[in-house]
Amino acid sequence: MIPFRFRLERRLERHWWQSVLTPLLSILAAFAAGAIFLLIKGFDPITVYRELFKASFTSKFGITDSLTIAVPLILTGLAAAVVFRMNIFNIGAEGQLYLGAIFGSWAGLALTGNLPTVLGVAVVLVAGAVGGALWAAPAAVFKAYFGTSEIITTLMLTFIALFLMRYLIFGSHSYWRDNEAANFPQGKKIPSSARFELWSDTRLHWGLVVAIAIAVLVWVIIRFTSLGYDMNVVGSSDAAARYSGIPVRRTVIMAILISGALGGLAGATEVAGRAYALDPNGLELGLGFTGIVVAALARYNPFAIILVATFLGGLRNAGVALQGLPGERVPVEVSLMLQGAILLFAIGGEIFTHHRLSVSRVAEAVAT
Repeated sequence: MIPFRFRLERRLERHWWQSVLTPLLSILAAFAAGAIFLLIKGFDPITVYRELFKASFTSKFGITDSLTIAVPLILTGLAAAVVFRMNIFNIGAEGQLYLGAIFGSWAGLALTGNLPTVLGVAVVLVAGAVGGALWAAPAAVFKAYFGTSEIITTLMLTFIALFLMRYLIFGSHSYWRDNEAANFPQGKKIPSSARFELWSDTRLHWGLVVAIAIAVLVWVIIRFTSLGYDMNVVGSSDAAARYSGIPVRRTVIMAILISGALGGLAGATEVAGRAYALDPNGLELGLGFTGIVVAALARYNPFAIILVATFLGGLRNAGVALQGLPGERVPVEVSLMLQGAILLFAIGGEIFTHHRLSVSRVAEAVAT
């Protein structure tokens, strides 16, 4: 029997359809893997998947709830995409989201009482973006000047942010906590002047328009500004950027600060559009980490991020609906498992975007 040798070879050219096909195949492979898991657990995959999409995308409230969840996912996806395209891996959007919620809720409580709604919401969003950028600043400086791994620093800062947020509500009588609440500790509600207006009788709010506008703004910055050009060159080659006179350190710092601001903005939209307070339980949903999945599937394209975030928002929205299936109680973690599987297959599929699998025969004599 003549053996075969398998080898990965770098593609000399890539076609546009490969960039589209890779994330689609990643999603299909993730659902196939999920189907195997469901069969092992005794569930019917076809029924589960049918109900999943039915709950998220076939009714008015299902669609609007999916879009509501998509709002922070769009922003955390943009936060990841801005720096990932530079080969800088800010995985701390989760912590930056927490700081954005802390800063945004403080601004809503302290500064917006007598403001019109448009200005009040703007104050909350700006404060949230500032909070996220400040939380990303240490990682940016250490990365630019000392070459410290941003993966480690942003991840460590995420856990610090998490316990800071918990402390402000559960462990102290801080300005953020409603000290008059007699039941379980909760955050103090921001005034109505700092809240997004809801659309009709749904939970969807104007934060969706803000998130889409930010996606367009990020695209403009990347495509048409000198900062975007510098970021692309630095991402391609540090040495080439330095040779051409691009300030590499400043570009790295600016990119990470923008990423942090987008993460903080996601937290502020949750405060102004859903929780109306600093709500640790409602914010500890892994929205920042899911943004990494969004960015990877969208291949860092701001417009594709909107679509992918809506799709993953639907998966999250369907988690509760799966538990109400007649005759079988599907765990809510199924939707989270699918998100993780999608990320794994997206990363694996990325290899075949840049490489092709070469299969060659090895002569029997050589093999012997």
